[in-house]
Formats: sequence, structure tokens, C-alpha cells
Amino acid sequence: MSQIVGLYSYWVVIVLMMAGLYIMIARYNLVKKIIGLGLFQTSIFYLYITMGKVEGGTAPILVEDETLIYSNPLPHVLILTAIVVGVATTAVALALIVRIYEGYGTIEEDELKAIEAQEPDA
Repeated sequence: MSQIVGLYSYWVVIVLMMAGLYIMIARYNLVKKIIGLGLFQTSIFYLYITMGKVEGGTAPILVEDETLIYSNPLPHVLILTAIVVGVATTAVALALIVRIYEGYGTIEEDELKAIEAQEPDA
């Protein structure tokens, strides 16, 4: 039982990831799909950040004549880049949803498919 509790952060990642995946698959509203994608991305960020943390680790600053355990800074740096890319992707997706709403008058996926099926190819 203590082993399961010790992996608490991984359980949080799994719950967030499955919730985000469910929202992306089960919902037909495009804004809700973007929210699900954001939740999924957040779970991946949390996974990588928790993997980079070392128990008892310090910042990777070299000190002479000392043996220390260092935390790996690479996952944190990569996640900063991923957060910027995720925000940009979300902004572009929301801008596209606004344009779809202006063009079709709806953001429901099934209604958009019905409208697309009624219109002849141009």
C-alpha cells in the first residue's frame, strides 16, 4: 500500500490525462475539445516535471570538495518551451474556432459535419 501512495504524482498524471482524453473524445463542442487538450498537455507537463525532481537533490551548481546529488534541470527547461508552444497552439485553435463560428454559426462538431455534407464541393 505504501508503494502506491509513494507514486502519488503518477496517479495524478494518469487521472488528468484520462480526463483530458475523455473530454477530447466525448464532447462535440470545439471549445470543450480545446479545454480537454489543455488538460492533457498539463498532465504531460506535470509528468516530466516530477520525473526531473530528485529526492534530496540541489541545484546543479558545482562546488569543490563536495559530493552532492543534483536535480536534473533539463525536464524543467523543456517544459518551459512546451508551455509556450501549448499556449500558442491554444491561441491559434481558439482563433480558428472564432472564424468557424463566424462562417458557419456554430461550433458543434456534429452540426458542422451536417453543414459540410449539405454543401456541394466548391
